[in-house]
Amino acid sequence: MSDQPIPRRRAALVYIFITIVIDMLSFGIIIPVLPKLIVSFSGGNIQQASVMSGILATCWAFMQFAASPVLGVLSDRFGRRPVILISNFGLAVDYVIMALAPSLGWLFVGRIASGATAANMVTAGAYIADVTPIDKRAAGFGIIGAAFGIGFILGPALGGVLGDIGLRVPFWVAAALTLANALYGLFVLPESLPQEKRSTTLAWGRANPLGSLKLLRSHHELFGLAAVNLISYTAHQAFGIWVLYTIYRYNWSTATNGLSLALVGAVSIVVSMVLVRHSVARFGERPTLLLGLAFGATGFLAFGLSVHVALFWSGIVLCSLWGLMGPASQSIMSQCVKPTEQGELQGAINSIRGLATLIGPLPFAFVFATFISPQHLLPGAPWLLASTLLFIALVLAAWVTRRSARIVAQEA
Repeated sequence: MSDQPIPRRRAALVYIFITIVIDMLSFGIIIPVLPKLIVSFSGGNIQQASVMSGILATCWAFMQFAASPVLGVLSDRFGRRPVILISNFGLAVDYVIMALAPSLGWLFVGRIASGATAANMVTAGAYIADVTPIDKRAAGFGIIGAAFGIGFILGPALGGVLGDIGLRVPFWVAAALTLANALYGLFVLPESLPQEKRSTTLAWGRANPLGSLKLLRSHHELFGLAAVNLISYTAHQAFGIWVLYTIYRYNWSTATNGLSLALVGAVSIVVSMVLVRHSVARFGERPTLLLGLAFGATGFLAFGLSVHVALFWSGIVLCSLWGLMGPASQSIMSQCVKPTEQGELQGAINSIRGLATLIGPLPFAFVFATFISPQHLLPGAPWLLASTLLFIALVLAAWVTRRSARIVAQEA
């Protein structure tokens, strides 16, 4: 934990919260319009656009997978502040590239560049670990989920409205917001990692996508939860077909898609700001982790079976409760490593996320493209696949954390 006074730690957490909100707001703005822009570049063919969306997401994920561990190690050596600022300035440039993209190729350039600079989640997680006591770390990590929620309330809703004005307008607004965020951080962001607690060398052996995962093998429970997170993040890639799915099945407009994603954000805020804290206090971290996975699997099942749109809306609420899983999992994992390894751990976790976003988008995109063909006609197939993955993750999580359950029972 950082030696900063409590008011200073609270101020730092507030800034990290605001930083992630603005970052996710910018990211959320383009969600309702990016698939439609890809459709326009694909001549209006939804099946082709689905495949291209999967390839685009895979390219972004590859760059994030490659860059995240490097940035995590750099933050352990040089501090969190410079990594966050470089990321924000880089993302602003990337949004400008996408706003000006005259073809699908240039859109790929922008997404590849944004993947390389997407370091906020790595350093934000390490920042929270720096300034938060161990017993409050799950609630601290819940700040990230809450910021995601606010960003996804305002971002997609705003993007839906701006998208009706023009498909490029949301990209320009995202660029402006991200640049403002970078400038704000340049003047007010304090450093969370004191000089004496920084790594004295650069662990380049762990600053590569696979080398960073070595840390996860240092503890049985840490390794098991890493596998749970990999499966969970992979299932999350099903959301990549959200806009194309709702356009195909329900003929939703850009505005309706924005509002539906805003609902996801709204429920996520309640989960991250209120339910995580109360669930951990009442039931403990392990039951909270398992509950989150169970809700997520049930929500995806509702999506897959949603012949009528009412079931799809109810699935949004259920799937949002999946947010219980992340903070509880991160808290348990953070207790398995030393303070000087928190940045490396967050880099490794983000590498897991990057690996999932690398392997996940194409299968879901191809499943969707295949099952909307006249020969199959089961458009909910990607959601059913995601539900199956989370049920597997639930069983695995229950098994790898069983020792934690015994320890809690003995202490009680």
